[in-house]
Amino acid sequence: MLARLATPPGLQMTRQALSLGRMIKHALSVTREGDFAQWYQTVIAEADLAEESGVRGCMVIRPWGYGIWERIQRLLDDRIKATGHENCYFPLFIPLSYFEKEAEHVDGFAKEMAVVTHHRLIADGKGGLVPDPAAKLEEPLVVRPTSETVIGTAFARWVQSWRDLPVLINQWANVVRWEMRTRMFLRTTEFLWQEGHTAHASEAEARAETLKMLEVYRSFAEDVVALPVVAGEKPENERFPGAVATYSIEAMMQDGKALQAGTSHFLGTNFSSAQNIRFQNAEGQLELAQTTSWGMSTRMIGGLIMVHGDDDGLRVPPRVAPWQIVIVPMLRDAPEDQVVIEYCTALQAELASQTVFGEPVRALLDLKPVKAATKRWGWVKKGAPVIVEVGGRDVAGGNVSVVRRDRLYREDGKLDASITARTDFVGGATALLADVQGALHREARARLEASIRRDVTEFADLEAYFAESESKPGWLEVQWAKPTGAELDKVVERLKALKLTLRNVPLDALPTDGLCLFTGAPAAERVLVGRAY
Repeated sequence: MLARLATPPGLQMTRQALSLGRMIKHALSVTREGDFAQWYQTVIAEADLAEESGVRGCMVIRPWGYGIWERIQRLLDDRIKATGHENCYFPLFIPLSYFEKEAEHVDGFAKEMAVVTHHRLIADGKGGLVPDPAAKLEEPLVVRPTSETVIGTAFARWVQSWRDLPVLINQWANVVRWEMRTRMFLRTTEFLWQEGHTAHASEAEARAETLKMLEVYRSFAEDVVALPVVAGEKPENERFPGAVATYSIEAMMQDGKALQAGTSHFLGTNFSSAQNIRFQNAEGQLELAQTTSWGMSTRMIGGLIMVHGDDDGLRVPPRVAPWQIVIVPMLRDAPEDQVVIEYCTALQAELASQTVFGEPVRALLDLKPVKAATKRWGWVKKGAPVIVEVGGRDVAGGNVSVVRRDRLYREDGKLDASITARTDFVGGATALLADVQGALHREARARLEASIRRDVTEFADLEAYFAESESKPGWLEVQWAKPTGAELDKVVERLKALKLTLRNVPLDALPTDGLCLFTGAPAAERVLVGRAY
């Protein structure tokens, strides 16, 4: 049983263990406190989430990592469709001329675009291959960085009358942005995402759509990924290229940095003007459509790692875990193993017949020919929400040994394994999974709320705060006058010198009651300031 487990590999003593006055031996060789960046990469490797591909900035997403993405995709797709959107698919290659129609959009993505110029290779006579000069394309093709331009062109064909509106579509796809600095899941050259695109007859309807999808992202992050976020509007300098307004959900990582986990953009008529998306209104007059776009990507997995992970690996919220309960039989290469396997097989079937979060419980029986201790700690590092161990004595007693991944150790530093009657465990499995989901969210929510300060009113105090809190600074919510133009540029440069950015203006922020921290003018709103990924 889990209480009798061998010591996990990669032993490490942490500050947590020292504070308890006891030794806790963790499964990872590096801690969050010691080196957060290296810890993040270690979790990805040890949890078998992804690996390098051989192409800079591109990764191979392994089954456990892709399984998490499949859960995110399936559950988010359900929510998107519930709002009336339909899925479709657009080409990976986009003519360069499509981007040239929208100058601001091009300027925003120009440095990140991958471009195809030839359609054939030929031998160079030295054992290699080179582009065939005779196969140069008449027009270069951009590898999709986002799809506003190509989808806008389609909208121009589809929309002729007010009766054709609204158009509500979404696509699940890969995109390519030639990032200078890459990090798995957080910022990669190629990544997976969904991008929604809509066209509307009125500005009010399009703005309502933008906020509706922002709320879809906020509730999905909170309820499904157990990721507390702050929803709000991005400042002018942080808008999506070509957008009239950009909204985001911002999550706080355990190192105090922000992660933009989803965005929703009101595009107004900027793209419809460039792409000629016009319709005849009820009065017979031609109007430009009002458009939106919104997206969430595999970056969400990076957020999940950095919010829920611990010094033993990943902790996956049950709603997005590929397997919610993993059964590990203790086998001894003996005839009596068959009895243990039959016991575990029946247990798996009983669990699979239960329903949690509106779906059947996902229970795996791990029969890989690997030592039980190796398998156990492998699942600990992967973050399976519940690990169940069954040995011969458990079979004889009608018991199971259960470990919750969200609370791995007892106060005395020993593994928190609970020997439970099989019938009681099966009967309480759904409640247990719901409690793990809630516990992870409550822990992250408490950390977020404790890490936002709202009492800083002077720029000098802002400087001092982030200088003194270099390791885990959290965020400041400060009053600001919403400057534009050169005045905004000055603010951005001052923050850039401190490696800080404006995150968003929280939708639920308190009213202003003072002066802008940056300009001294009467404040118009409150904005979050922090370091970010």
